[in-house]
Amino acid sequence: MYAIKANILYDGKTRRENVFIVIENNKIINVVTEKPDVDIRYEGVVTPAFIDGHSHIGMERHGEPYEEGETNEQADIFLPTLNPLDSVYFDDKYFRDSIEFGVLYSCIVPGSGNLIGGKAIIIRNFARNREEAFLRDYGYKMALGFNPRSTWEWKGRRYKTRMGVYSLLRDEFTKLLKKRRKLEIEKKDKLRDLKKKLLKKEITSEEYKEKEKEIEEEIMLEFEPYEEALLEIIDRKKVLKTHVHKEDDVLFLLDLIKQFNLKATADHLGDVHHVEIFRKIKETNVPIVYGPIDSFAYKTELKHDTYKNVKALIESGAKYTLMTDHPVMLSRNLYLQVRYFIYYGLTPEKAISIITKEAAEILQIDDILGTIEQGKLASLVIWTNDPFNLASRPKVVIAEGKLIYEAES
Repeated sequence: MYAIKANILYDGKTRRENVFIVIENNKIINVVTEKPDVDIRYEGVVTPAFIDGHSHIGMERHGEPYEEGETNEQADIFLPTLNPLDSVYFDDKYFRDSIEFGVLYSCIVPGSGNLIGGKAIIIRNFARNREEAFLRDYGYKMALGFNPRSTWEWKGRRYKTRMGVYSLLRDEFTKLLKKRRKLEIEKKDKLRDLKKKLLKKEITSEEYKEKEKEIEEEIMLEFEPYEEALLEIIDRKKVLKTHVHKEDDVLFLLDLIKQFNLKATADHLGDVHHVEIFRKIKETNVPIVYGPIDSFAYKTELKHDTYKNVKALIESGAKYTLMTDHPVMLSRNLYLQVRYFIYYGLTPEKAISIITKEAAEILQIDDILGTIEQGKLASLVIWTNDPFNLASRPKVVIAEGKLIYEAES
């Protein structure tokens, strides 16, 4: 057991002064105002570890040519079973960079060349390998707008227009729902016949239960692996993490969510420049993973992209966190984006919460991360000065109770 003295503590919710964070093993035991009777190992300004809401880190790697990147699989437009962790190498230098700037966790996703390109997985950036990296299975990556239609020359089913891509999406969900309904009717008929046999005492209760289980298993065998993945989306078991930029594509996403009762986030939104669009997102209870703000607007659907859109995002009252979309913006620079939110009136503690508490809540890991409080994992950053001082930098980084970085004097 040991403690850290926080001269200033941005705990993910508020700003406090002169408190002690008590850590045992990998968890925060308490945050107290009186000096505890344990070893005080570090002192400084403290924040929770930062969480990158959307990244391709480890899939596009430092010093490797574009041809070796593994962000997009070109085999088909529907590939929900792909796991991005299978394409990550943890010897990528950018993982170390992210750690040195306090970004300890990332939600990694496949690229956006496919309509549904694979899983969204939350990983530890400080892991030595894939075995240690996995934190939580979050959902699936979907892409709207220009990106999936720009890949019409790739393999598999491809469309060149948004109306083609979107019709394919609707059709896929609709066909799957019809298939399941048909199988449910068949299941109901089989169970009814089985019930009759039980009532006639042609089978025992134990045999009934065994046959009932067999029928359930037979029904599930009718679904292909990719269909099982889509059912997780349709049944709201997993989040649909959606790449979308243009305002009309955002409205399509909101219609799709209503039509199929989906659980989704709106990721990017670089071209959204009207506050009423952000408000519509809020009204549909869709969290936003915004950004990256400090990147080059490299395509037509980003023609309204500007850091000034942050003002409309704040005014809308929507729930949001930030992303780097690494390597579009380097993971280590996640924190720099919060300065724009201070420009438009947020307090420092609220700005910090965007990439800590809010990120954890949106990524559904707030039971273990996002704030510095009793019971949470002890992942935090100790700064040389207030983080909002331009010359300030992390001097110590603790990941789940362990020292993983200490700056040279």
